[in-house]
Amino acid sequence: MDFRKHSVIHAGAQIGENVEIGPFCYIDKDVVIGDGTWIGSNVTIYEGARIGKRCKIMPNSIIAGVPHNLKYDVESNTAEIGDDTWIGSNVTVFEGARIGKSCEIFPGAVIAGIPQDLKFAGEKTTAEIGDRTTIREYVTVNRGTKEAWKTVVGSDCLLMAYAHVAHDCLIGDHVILANNVTLAGHVVIEDWAILEGLVAVQQFMCIGQHSFVAGGSLVRKNVPPYVKAAREPLSYVGVNSVGLTRRKFNESQIHLIHEIYRRLYVSSYKMDQALEMIENEFSPSEERDNILKFVKKFSNDKGIMRGFRGLNGSSVNED
Repeated sequence: MDFRKHSVIHAGAQIGENVEIGPFCYIDKDVVIGDGTWIGSNVTIYEGARIGKRCKIMPNSIIAGVPHNLKYDVESNTAEIGDDTWIGSNVTVFEGARIGKSCEIFPGAVIAGIPQDLKFAGEKTTAEIGDRTTIREYVTVNRGTKEAWKTVVGSDCLLMAYAHVAHDCLIGDHVILANNVTLAGHVVIEDWAILEGLVAVQQFMCIGQHSFVAGGSLVRKNVPPYVKAAREPLSYVGVNSVGLTRRKFNESQIHLIHEIYRRLYVSSYKMDQALEMIENEFSPSEERDNILKFVKKFSNDKGIMRGFRGLNGSSVNED
């Protein structure tokens, strides 16, 4: 049932066909709401918001809100929500949010909150969520800063309850962050990576594609692609064979990855020696090239995580 007469709707709002609006809503000017959208009671939608078709916004949510300590700016006060997206109750979507199609955002989540960075000065930045991504209860995704201008969560991701994605993080597609995962600023997580519960990632770290980080880990070094990481300090504990098999990698691809990481982590070779051997022994392939590119890029920066210690107590692959 449409309760528009019990709500405040600005004459300048553009509301599509077959839109249902619950009681006690406030819809500001220059708001666009697509056809077939359902809006629950006590929803507030501020100026400039763009809401797609067939969306559902549950009661008590706030769309395109402006943080209390920032000056209201009509030009930048926009939030965009794609078609067929479901917004749960008591969700806050601040200005700068760009949410894709067919997403689900559960109660209590906060999208595009200002960065928890003392250098942030109100610059016009965004928090971008891809299509078909699920964001569970009380997840927080902060906007970017002038360092990168945006925070990005890709498509087909799952961010479980209480996860935190800080400013300027770049998360790829099909990524899973389990409960209470915490990402500091400027973290990069590549496609298909999985972080189990209570993982904390230090700023400027990169976690490679198809990798798996065990629950409770502290990530202080970059994690190469296709591996399992665990222990303290974080270490290589094998190839993510289960994940790769589920994603249709064949036996020869997985065997190749095992052999490459044997050179890097299980042998006694130093890093530069291992890299030279890999280039000489293995023909170019997507998997080989991804590993080489990652290790070369990060081994001289913050470094990549160490290898596990052998049974004799000697440290593997340490200079």
